[in-house]
Amino acid sequence: SDFRYYLLKSLLKKKKKTKKMFSTLQCRTIHHSVSLMDDESWDSSSVEWEQRCLLGNEIVSFSTSASSEKSEFLDSFPVKFNLSKLRSCLKCLKVTGLFIFGVVCSILFSTYPDHGKSWQMLAVSPLESYSVNLTEIGDSALLKLELAGSLIAGVVDRPQAEGYIVVEVTQSEDPSSRRRHPQQQCFFSFTNCTKPVSCCRETISINIQAFLQKNQVIPLSMTHQYLHADIETQVMIASVILVGVYGLIIFEIVHRTLAAMLGSLAALAALAVIGDRPSLVRVVEWIDYETLALLFGMMILVAIFSETGFFDYCAVKAYWLSRGRVWAMIIILCLIAAILSAFLDNVTTMLLFTPVTIRLCEVLNLDPRHVLIAEVIFTNIGGAATAVGDPPNVIIVSNQELRKMGMDFAGFTAHMFIGICLVLFVSFPFLRLLYWNKKLYNKEPSEIVELKHEIHVWKLTAQRINPASREETAVKCLLMQKVLTLEFLLKKKLKTFQRQISQEDKNWETNIQELQKKHRIADKILLIKCLTVLGFVIFMFFLNSFVPGIHLDLGWIAILGAIWLLVLADIHDFEIILHRVEWATLLFFAALFVLMEALAHLHLIEYIGEQTALLIKMVPEDQRLTAAIILVIWISALASSLIDNIPFTATMIPVLLNLSQDPEVSLPVKPLIFSLAIGACLGGNGTLIGASANVVCAGIAEQHGYGFSFMEFFRLGFPMMLVSCTIGMCYLLVAHVALGWNS
Repeated sequence: SDFRYYLLKSLLKKKKKTKKMFSTLQCRTIHHSVSLMDDESWDSSSVEWEQRCLLGNEIVSFSTSASSEKSEFLDSFPVKFNLSKLRSCLKCLKVTGLFIFGVVCSILFSTYPDHGKSWQMLAVSPLESYSVNLTEIGDSALLKLELAGSLIAGVVDRPQAEGYIVVEVTQSEDPSSRRRHPQQQCFFSFTNCTKPVSCCRETISINIQAFLQKNQVIPLSMTHQYLHADIETQVMIASVILVGVYGLIIFEIVHRTLAAMLGSLAALAALAVIGDRPSLVRVVEWIDYETLALLFGMMILVAIFSETGFFDYCAVKAYWLSRGRVWAMIIILCLIAAILSAFLDNVTTMLLFTPVTIRLCEVLNLDPRHVLIAEVIFTNIGGAATAVGDPPNVIIVSNQELRKMGMDFAGFTAHMFIGICLVLFVSFPFLRLLYWNKKLYNKEPSEIVELKHEIHVWKLTAQRINPASREETAVKCLLMQKVLTLEFLLKKKLKTFQRQISQEDKNWETNIQELQKKHRIADKILLIKCLTVLGFVIFMFFLNSFVPGIHLDLGWIAILGAIWLLVLADIHDFEIILHRVEWATLLFFAALFVLMEALAHLHLIEYIGEQTALLIKMVPEDQRLTAAIILVIWISALASSLIDNIPFTATMIPVLLNLSQDPEVSLPVKPLIFSLAIGACLGGNGTLIGASANVVCAGIAEQHGYGFSFMEFFRLGFPMMLVSCTIGMCYLLVAHVALGWNS
C-alpha cells in the first residue's frame, strides 16, 4: 500500500503538464457530442462520439481516468484506513472480552469446590415414618432435597389407591415454640425427585411417611444440599446466560458451536458459585448420546451414499416431476419431507433430504438456502402429526400417568393429524407469500452480470469528473444519461429472467435429457448396497416405534447400519468419510445439552411452568379453558424457540397434570397436553436453534458452502411459526371449547 501511495503521488505530478492538451481535446469532443444529441438518439451519437474521439479516449484513458482514480484513492485513503483500523480494534476487543469472560468463568468454576451432598439410607413403612431436623443452615438461601428409590415413575399431588409416599417439610423458629410453617407437602411415587425449599435460618424438619396397601418396608436414599441463591436469583442468572448465548449467535460474533460452549461454561460457573457445582461425570451424563449416535451414524451413511451419484439422480427426477416449474418442485420437496418426518425422526429426514436438495439446486441453478429453510420448516410441522414424529410427542405418549388417562398412541395421532393437516393447508400459501420477492435463483446470466458491471464502471467514471467547467458538466450529464439508459435495459432483462424462472420452462424436456446425460448413477453396485442397508435402517426405525420387543434405540440402529455399510462398501480411505461428518454440529449438540441441563438446574424451565400455572389460575372459571389453551400454546412455542423443547416438555407435563388435578382449577388434561404438543413442536421453527433438525440442516448446508445465518432463518421461520401456531390454536379452541372434545 505504501508503494502504491508513492507511485500515485508521482503520477499526479505529471497531470499538470498534459492538462492543457486534454482540456482542449475534451472541449472539442463535448461540443461535437452535444450537437449530436439535438439530432440523433443517444445510442447513435455515443457511437459516433466514440469513433471521432478514439485518439482522445486513448490519451485520456491513461491520464485523466488514471489520475482521477489515483486522486480518488488518495482522497478515500484516510477513510479506508480508519475503517480498517476500526474493524481491527473491534476484533481485538471481541477476542479480548471473550477471553477474559472465559478466564473469569474458569476461575469461578475452579474456585468453588464440589461440596458434595449429605445423604443417608432410610427405610419407611406404613407403621413407621422417618423424621429428621436440619439445623446447620448458616447463610444458605435454599435447601435442595433429593429423594431416590425403586418406585414407579410418575408424580401426583393426591393419594393413589396403589400406595404413595408423603414428604412434608416444615420450618420452626426454635424447638421450644414449635411454631410450624408448612413449606412443602408432596405425594411421591417416582424414582428420583428434587425439591427446592427456601431457607429462613430456622430449623427445618423433614417427615417421610409411606401409605401402602401392605405392611412392607420401602428403602430410600435422601440427600440434601444447601445453596447460596434463591429461586429468583437463579432464574435471573439463567436468563442472562441464555440472552448472552443468543446475542452471540444472532449477531454472529462467534460460531454457534463456540457460543454454546461459552454458555455452558458460564452456566457451570453459575452452578459452582451458588453451591451446586456438578462433577465431570455428572456433566457427561447430561449429554444425550442417543441423539449424537443417531446423527453420527446417519452422517456416515449419507457420506457413503453420496459416492453413488444417487443424489444427482434424485435431483433430476424431482426436476422431471415438477416439469421445469420451480415452485412446483419446492412444494413437492416440502410435502415429501413433511410426510416422511411424520413417521421418521425429523433429524433423520433432514440428514437424507439436505444433500438431495443441495444437489438439485445446483443442477437447476437455484439458491439452496431458501429451499432448505422451507424444507426444514415443513419437516418440523410434519413431525408434529404423529406420536413418533417429534421427541416432545414421544415424551407425551410415553408418560404413564397420561396413558392411564386415555392418552394412547392412536388417539393422540388422530387428534394431532387433523390439526397438522389444517396447518399444512394454510402454510403452503403463506410460504409462497413469504417468498414472493425472494431471489430463489443462485446465479444470474452472464449478460446481466456484464451489464451490471458496465453500469458500475459508467457510474464511477461520472463520479470522477469534477464539474468545474461547462464542458465537464456536459460530459457528466451525458454519462449519467448513459447510466440511466443501461439501468432501464437491466430492469427489462431482470424482469424477463424472473419471468422465465417463475413460469414453466418451455424446454424442460430438452433440459431433462441433457441433465440425465450429465448426472447418472456412478456406482450401481455400491448403490444397491447402500439402498439395502439404508432400507433396513429405516425399517428398524419404524419397527422400534411400534414393536416394544426390540431393545435397540435409534442411535444404536444408526451406528450398526453405519458399521454394516462400511464393511460392505469396502472403504479403505476412511479419512475421506470422516471429513464429511459434521463434527461442529455434533459438538454444538453436546454443548447445547449441557447448557440446557444447567439452565434446568438453575430452575429456569421449572419457573416458566409455574408462572404459566399461576396465569391460568388467575383467569375466571368460565374462560379458564380458553385461556389455558392459548397460554400453553404460546408459552410453549416461544420457550421452544429459545430452549430445547425436550426438557421443556418433560418439565411441563407434571405441571399440567397437577393443574388439571387441582380441584380449584378443574381443567381437563387433554386440551392442555395437546396445546403443549402443538406449541413445543411448531415452536421449533421460530429460531435456528429451536429444533435439532434446524441445526443439522444448517451444518450440512454450511459444509457444502451454502450456510445460512440465524437472521436469515428467523426472517422466514418466525412468521411461519406464528401462523402455524395460530392455526393450531384455532383448531384446539374449536375442538375443545366449542365442540367439547375433552374426554
